[in-house]
Amino acid sequence: MPKEKDLKRVVRARMEKTGESYTAARVQTLNKKAAPPPDYAALSGVAEETVKEKTGRSWAEWVETLDAFGGTEKPHRDVAAYVHSQGVSGWWSQSVTVGYERIKGLRAIGQRRAGTWEMTRSRTFPVPVSTLFDAFANARKRAKWLPGVKLTIRTSQKDRSMRATWPDGTSLEIGFMAKGDAKSAVAVAHTKLPEKAVADQLKAYWSERLDALADVVS
Repeated sequence: MPKEKDLKRVVRARMEKTGESYTAARVQTLNKKAAPPPDYAALSGVAEETVKEKTGRSWAEWVETLDAFGGTEKPHRDVAAYVHSQGVSGWWSQSVTVGYERIKGLRAIGQRRAGTWEMTRSRTFPVPVSTLFDAFANARKRAKWLPGVKLTIRTSQKDRSMRATWPDGTSLEIGFMAKGDAKSAVAVAHTKLPEKAVADQLKAYWSERLDALADVVS
């Protein structure tokens, strides 16, 4: 049988390499287990079902697509733009790109491709997205839940996104999403952090600040 012939060929190749007897080489060949497929969901930090639902492709399909595109050799923005060109929303094109970079070992979870760290926190509030956006954009309202912090807002798209500089020079990337007339979500990414320990500290800090925001807007 062809399968048996293939096995004999592999066994003989092992014999030549190791000096084992045919019987020993055959046993070792049969006992050798194939490496399990990589757990793309664990590596990326995004569940398989979620990426399939939101983008129409599994992680294995995205890895194949972006490998063919040359994603490991291209900058983050080019990969994200390519994912977006495949019919994926801006939000999810970033998530797919980050997940792919994690799968390929170009960054750890919480780390940017350039080597700096980041932390993210998100929260849903029972208020319109315009109310939530204003709580960030309006300095007087922002001071009620983020006291003592002077942000420099660099860019903003009303009710959609905002980029700001923290007093120490690190950055905020903030996204807003309407989930109905009286329900909305915000995702805060604090980026350009020097080390993982700082990112871990800021996770706790932003959890507290979003709790305070809920008291202000709810």
